[in-house]
Amino acid sequence: MNELPEESPSEAPSEVSPSVQESANSLGVTRMEAAFGSGDGDENAFAAVSQGQVEVGTIFNRVYRPWRGKLGPRWVRNYAIYRHHVYGMITSKGHRYYHPFIRLAVLFILISSMSTLGFLILGSLIGEPEIMRPFGLNRNNIYAKILGFFPRNALWWPLLTALVIGGMISEDRAHGTSAIYFSRPINRLDYAVMKYLSVASILGGVILLTYVSYYSLAIVVEGHGWAYLFDSFPLFISGLGISILLIITYTSIGMALSAVSKGKFFPAVGFLSIILGTKLVAFLIDSLFERSIVYILSPYDNLAYLGQIVMGINPGYDHPIAFSAVSLLAMNVISLYVISVRVNSLEVTRE
Repeated sequence: MNELPEESPSEAPSEVSPSVQESANSLGVTRMEAAFGSGDGDENAFAAVSQGQVEVGTIFNRVYRPWRGKLGPRWVRNYAIYRHHVYGMITSKGHRYYHPFIRLAVLFILISSMSTLGFLILGSLIGEPEIMRPFGLNRNNIYAKILGFFPRNALWWPLLTALVIGGMISEDRAHGTSAIYFSRPINRLDYAVMKYLSVASILGGVILLTYVSYYSLAIVVEGHGWAYLFDSFPLFISGLGISILLIITYTSIGMALSAVSKGKFFPAVGFLSIILGTKLVAFLIDSLFERSIVYILSPYDNLAYLGQIVMGINPGYDHPIAFSAVSLLAMNVISLYVISVRVNSLEVTRE
């Protein structure tokens, strides 16, 4: 039986054109075959032959170039954080966005807090002493302008703080925007201080504006001379100091609550619960058991007790003033400690 001769590999059929094959043989260039196809019939297909030398190109090239420009000084970077939050309350273009409801609420609080000025003007126009007595310039009215429980410390100041602190630090933790802050030459201390000052400035802008406006207008409409001005000015400074202490305390507690959460709702509700809840619980316990010492748990009552002592008003508390002073100091120290710990745990990179 005759056997058919085997075909040599060189005699395998090829689809390469003779000119290409002849050029490749004459130049001594190695043939490069690339497998192709994934369907049926691959066993009968032949690889395409490339002609000439193959150059390997770069598909994607990522180059990190360092910043060669001149960075602004430290205060400029810090001011950018401060401006972002404070200016956002006035205009949202290029600054933090506050919901229109928050802006309207802050405006309403400002106008309501300055309602005393309207009664002062009305009383001076009609010359009615019954109107001037509860709104005129005296020791008790100056105290009530800042530390009066209703409506200021029951509604206006806690609500204003709750509206501002919502999302101040918690949003950076929730959305990872802390990585944007710390990717710049901004350290954590500057970050925390500027956030703190932003809240304190908004809160202080409303409180101090209404307080200074009240004192100035009362001096003018009541027609007091320089002697009365010099006599009442130390009282005004005492009220100013208590106002600053109230701003610091409310800001510290609010920022601590914002630092431990990841949303806007918990810090706002938590702050209102602390200010109003501790006041209510202390009031009920004092009414039932006649124990004034429980008021040291209330931030407002600690401030009110200090304000009464500083401004020379008969105190409405029986426990020693030192207990309220130590309790108020402890509240601020604990709040600042919580802020520092939580800011140090903020992420630097976002996976």
